[in-house]
Parts: sequence; C-alpha cells; structure tokens
Amino acid sequence: MMKRKSIFLLLATILIAISCNKENKHIEITAVNLHQVIDRVSDVMVHDIFSPPVASRIFAYPNIAAYEIISLKNPQYKSLSGQLTDLEPIPKPNPQKPVNFRLAALIAHIEISKSLIFSEERIEVYHDSLYKIWKSTNEEEFEASKIYAMQVTEHIKSWMDKDNYKETRTKPKFTVMSDEPGRWQPTPPSYMDGIEPHWDKIRPFILKSPDQFKPIPPPVFSMDEESQFHKELMEVYNIKQKMNEQGDDSEELAIAQFWDCNPYVTVTRGHLMFAKKKITPGAHWIGITKIACIKDKTDFDKTVYAYTKTSIAMADAFISCWEEKYRSNLIRPETLINKYIDENWKPVLQTPPFPEYTSGHSVVSGAAAIALTDIFGDNFSFKDDTELTYGLPVRNFNSFNEASAEAAVSRMYGGIHYRAAVEVGLDQGRKLGNYVIETLEMDISKKEVATN
Repeated sequence: MMKRKSIFLLLATILIAISCNKENKHIEITAVNLHQVIDRVSDVMVHDIFSPPVASRIFAYPNIAAYEIISLKNPQYKSLSGQLTDLEPIPKPNPQKPVNFRLAALIAHIEISKSLIFSEERIEVYHDSLYKIWKSTNEEEFEASKIYAMQVTEHIKSWMDKDNYKETRTKPKFTVMSDEPGRWQPTPPSYMDGIEPHWDKIRPFILKSPDQFKPIPPPVFSMDEESQFHKELMEVYNIKQKMNEQGDDSEELAIAQFWDCNPYVTVTRGHLMFAKKKITPGAHWIGITKIACIKDKTDFDKTVYAYTKTSIAMADAFISCWEEKYRSNLIRPETLINKYIDENWKPVLQTPPFPEYTSGHSVVSGAAAIALTDIFGDNFSFKDDTELTYGLPVRNFNSFNEASAEAAVSRMYGGIHYRAAVEVGLDQGRKLGNYVIETLEMDISKKEVATN
C-alpha cells in the first residue's frame, strides 16, 4: 500500500513539474511569424480589392506599431515618435508583467491590420488559432503581451484616425468637368471614375507637404506630329506593334505582365463583368522585402525594421504621386490612340482608373528600392518570385534599383504610360526615398559605424 502511495506521489510530482515547465515555456517569435502574418493580410487585401494608395496605408500602420514596440526593447532601433508627423511615444509596459516584446509587436500588427481591412473575419479566424497556441504555451506571458499590445494598438489607432482618411471618404467623386484636349477621361472596359482624387489630403508620414517632390510638368499636350508629346504617344503605339510581331518571345511583354499589379482589372464575358484580382504595386514591393529578409536571414527585429522603413517610403510616395496626378490630370495613351490612330488598339495592360502623370508604379518602386538598398546594400541580387501565384515566372535582379527601373519602364511597355511619366516618376520616387533615409533615424548601429 505504501509502495503504491509512493508511486502515486511520484507521478503527481512529475505531472506538476511538466505542467510548470509548460507554463514557463517562453513563446518564441521569429521573422517567419511576421512574414506569415503579412502574407495573410496581403491575401485579404487582394480579396477585398483595395486601391494602391489605400493598400499602402494598410501596410504602413501595422508595421509602425510593431516597430515602436521592438524599439523599446532593442537599443539598436530608435523610436519613430517625434520623427513621423504627430506620432507621440507609445505607452510603456508594466515592468512587473512578463511582456514578450516580439509577441506584443506581432499581436499589435495583427490587430491594427484587422481594423484596416474589410473582411475582418478572415483575420480573426487566423489570429484566433495563433492566440490559442500561444496561450497554451505560456498563458501568463501571452496575456501580459496581449494586454500591452492592445494598449499600443489603441495608441496607434488614435494617431491613425487623425490622418484625414475618414474625411476623404466623404469628399465628392472625381468627375470630368471639361472637354479640354489632354484632360484625363475614364477608360475601358469599366470606365470607372478617377480613384482617390483627394489622396493628397492624407497626412504624410515624413513629407513636409504633398508637393515637396513636385516633378517637372509633363510634355505639353499636342497632337502636332513634331511635338514631344506626340512623339511619346507614338512610341507607346509602336512598342505594342513591335510586341505583336514578336508574340510570346517579346521581352517587353514579359516585363509588362510581370509588373502589372493592377487590382482593378475587369473581365467582360457577354453581359457579365467581374474583377480579376491582383496585388498592388506596394504589395509587390512588400513581397520583395520578404525575399530580401529571407535571403539575408534577418532576425525578427530587423525584419520589422525592413518592412517599416519600406512601407513608410511607399506610403508617402503614393501621396506625392497622387498629388501630381490630379494636378496635371493628363490623358492616357489608350484614349488618344483609339480616337486618333486606331480605334481597335488595346494596351497590353488594362489602363488603371486615374490620370496618367506621373506613373504610380515608377514613383513607388523608386522610393521602395532606395529604402531597401539602404537596408541591404546596393548590389543585393535576388530572385523575385512574387508573381508566381498569378502564373508568372521568376525574374532575377542584381539590385533593387535595377528592379525599380524595370518596374517603371514596364508601364510604357504595357501601353498605359508615356516615357516622361515613367522616367520622371522614377526620379521623383528616388528623391523621396533618399529623403526618407536621410531624415529618419531608425537603425542607430549604422550611424555609429559611420561615426567610427
């Protein structure tokens, strides 16, 4: 009897020990966890069909929240409070609680992302499964980290709610008020109104004003065959003719298709019209950020840093670009070619629903490439498999700037932009990107190395 009692006590002791060890097990959060969360959010954004400018906002705020939390724990990274417009320091956690800073950063990222998309239930199902795992691993650590994450979430959301986004939802749609030649007109097949005509009213993250990097004006509209504008129009037309002759062997065709990134593509079949969903230009560069982080084997903190710096540069790039688009309000090549040259002509890519100058993809790609070059170096080669999901092959690049140059010219190959829009747009984005890296202090270790 005593022997049985001793065995029972021994088993009970072992079970208690196992239970205690389980409760005290640290919740490990790695870069892989962040990549997975951002991938899931990107998938939901494709499903919900967000415009490129709005998508850039959805990427920026969750990354900033996560970055602010890791900057409290990791002295290598400096807080963005006082650097980004109107951002105040986030609350600090209770030092008596076992807060896991990386876990808190990831939870804040998830919660803010959820508040910015339409299909919240798609994120809720995902985060509920994660929360269940983390809670079973270490309930005390999870609860402390979640409570703190929600405090930061509310802080960032309060700041976010003052960026004028809600106010722009109630402003009037963009309507064509003039038949003046050269003014933008809605394009086929859906003839949508111009999207986000008030995006220049969104509070920038670091720009002093939306027109801080105002580009030179586009070539003066003219259908005179000797004018620069007409020459650029004919260049777009002739590129398509050349691509038709080359067929599937055309490198220009491959480049145009790879960098399409138009979430507004519509397909018409009989009387039906439906959307063919794709990622935005910003999402493509977020994908490149992931590729770079994986190749460089970045830890969680540096991964947060990379996503944050890139998304800030892109968000302000969209504000800068859209400010110019609705000022110059330039007509698209498709409209003019159909009217004056060939009524049956169609661009390789579907023309997106907003004015032509400057090219959004060019501006955003230029800014993102500068940010990523600052993080990973100038000669960082990579294999871009971002578009595999959409049936497009991998493309290889020797640097981020090389990729951004190809992204820019793809818009001319695609028949949706003139040369000026892509060349000036790329320059506009690179200037903005350089301003971001020169103005923002984030990775302090780089400054210390430069000083030494």
